[in-house]
Amino acid sequence: MPISANNTNRKSWIEVPVDSDFPIQNIPFGVFITKDDVITIGTRIGDCAIDMGALQQLNYFEGIELTDDMFMQDTLNDFISDGKKTWRLVRNRLAELFDVTNPKLRDNKEHREIVIFNVKYIEMQLPVLIGDYTDFFSNKEHALNVGKIYRDPEHLLSPNWLHIPVAYHGRSSSIIPSGIPVHRPMGQTLPKGEKTPVFGPSRLVDFELEMAFITTDVNVMGENIPINEAEDYIFGMVLLNDWSARDIQKWEYEPLGPFLSKNFATSISPWIITMDALEPFRTKGPKQDPSPLPYLQQKGKNNFDINLEVAIQPENEEPTIVSKSNVKNMYWSMNQQLTHHTSNGCRVNSGDMMGSGTISGPTPDTFGSLLELTFGGKMPIQLNDGSERKFLNDDDTVIMKGFSKNNGVRIGFGELSTKLLPPYVRK
Repeated sequence: MPISANNTNRKSWIEVPVDSDFPIQNIPFGVFITKDDVITIGTRIGDCAIDMGALQQLNYFEGIELTDDMFMQDTLNDFISDGKKTWRLVRNRLAELFDVTNPKLRDNKEHREIVIFNVKYIEMQLPVLIGDYTDFFSNKEHALNVGKIYRDPEHLLSPNWLHIPVAYHGRSSSIIPSGIPVHRPMGQTLPKGEKTPVFGPSRLVDFELEMAFITTDVNVMGENIPINEAEDYIFGMVLLNDWSARDIQKWEYEPLGPFLSKNFATSISPWIITMDALEPFRTKGPKQDPSPLPYLQQKGKNNFDINLEVAIQPENEEPTIVSKSNVKNMYWSMNQQLTHHTSNGCRVNSGDMMGSGTISGPTPDTFGSLLELTFGGKMPIQLNDGSERKFLNDDDTVIMKGFSKNNGVRIGFGELSTKLLPPYVRK
């Protein structure tokens, strides 16, 4: 089935600002609360949020097989479970409906007032009920940078890193959408030169610039998914900030890896950008040497050219861009990550989320965490207001953005913005 929604010549009768992340060729999916306190599944064009629940009630999806309440739910899980054919049919229909040449909704003022909202008057929610969350460690530059800080110079990468997409299981209960603040976590740390740990606020809170992909139902327990089928089970992508408490992490990391240093908060952008929308931005990933084992070998363009940036904004100050990177730097692709995830028969369900791991590039201005940008806190960076950062201060806001652009079309992810607050105090 062709992806007619990607037609670069298509224009919408909804006004789209120049350099908007959300032209009619995007058609992302999310969940929001309307100004009338109704929760609905929706999409976005320009600065307009579109109530797909209302569209369904008004019969604008006629001819597409959908359950009666498909878009009147508070998560996208059921829609995602319906699979790639349904996703494409719905996205194509939305593009057709909002095409400048289509008068059906354009000329129906009563329906437009029911369906379309300015994004200023909606509240974005988590788009899916995330049952399970896995965070990979799949960017070679990041792995090497961390190795330079913590490991023997002769063994910057762990022995398994070039053979498997390394990962750990995260916690879904503390995944939050953009705009929800995060409290500086408390935890155990081992002060320098001491043998006994102390308990208190983390002093080394960091961001990690990541992407994540959302899956549909992939397999039954015990089944593994071939590499050439993996992409059929990936619905779309979001920006991800994997908040990290580096001092807690250093103390707890051995022998089982991240725990409280990571699970206090994970922030994601609220609009899921579909793999169909990202199709024009395919590119090859880095050469893999040594060649992976046969079950992880892939051909063609399996990575995506997505520009990323991170800014730090102190309270009442202008933001400072501290890093610019790109998803094409990923050593292990999403297909390889998902194939490896199911290679032992692990079940993956609709709404599960897979984080990429920090995405760093080859030069210091492309490093995806303060740990790397400041070389473990030894080389502070300067912000536009003249202040310095080794790690994040209370009331700093971390802002992440991402977009792809070619042939005059820009497909973006919007903004992932999260403020770091002081430790939580019980009243």
